[in-house]
Amino acid sequence: MVQGQQKTGLEICALKIWCGARRLVEMDHQISPGQITSVMGPSGAGKSTLLSALIGALAPEFRMQGRVILHGRDVTDAPIATRRIGILFQDDLLFPHLSVGGNLAFGLPACLRGRAVRQARVAQALEQAGLAGFEDRDPATLSGGQRARVALMRTLLAEPQALLLDEPFSRLDSDLRAQVRGFVFDQARALGLPVMLVTHDAGDATAAQGPVLQLTSDA
Repeated sequence: MVQGQQKTGLEICALKIWCGARRLVEMDHQISPGQITSVMGPSGAGKSTLLSALIGALAPEFRMQGRVILHGRDVTDAPIATRRIGILFQDDLLFPHLSVGGNLAFGLPACLRGRAVRQARVAQALEQAGLAGFEDRDPATLSGGQRARVALMRTLLAEPQALLLDEPFSRLDSDLRAQVRGFVFDQARALGLPVMLVTHDAGDATAAQGPVLQLTSDA
């Protein structure tokens, strides 16, 4: 994004996705900075396929038409690494061979140089997540909620300009789900990120306080 350019959010422009002759997704929608759009629908309706298209990881058997614009920048054909779109999945996908601090450091942009600077950024992220001093902890010793918070902070340390959530709360019990969901939403809003949440849970969509889009199995 050009310096000084106003953030316009994530624009999904006349997007259509097919698998063979079957149309899975048809969408035209804009997500403003700090807004959370929820996408709901039955299994097989194309929710995860939509997220794959937005991050540039659509499988070869799918065909896509339309544009993806992020803060005025057309990223439709951009490589995954340059899109600046972060994603959280159902599984936290923490690296078991790295410490908590090592997992977070993995998310830091390469342009951030200097060991002390990088360590300070990791420590700051852990403090934001209520996990100060956890740098040397083994991820296997963390609770589900702690793992979810570490996974989010690792994603945010990469400095994404938009965030996709692929049912990241589905494996948590109801009390923990509300707690982690609130943390994720608060962090995203504080950073002014446009967010797309895929969920089966109406409570998630209500908590998101944004538009709710329904996908059907035949689009």
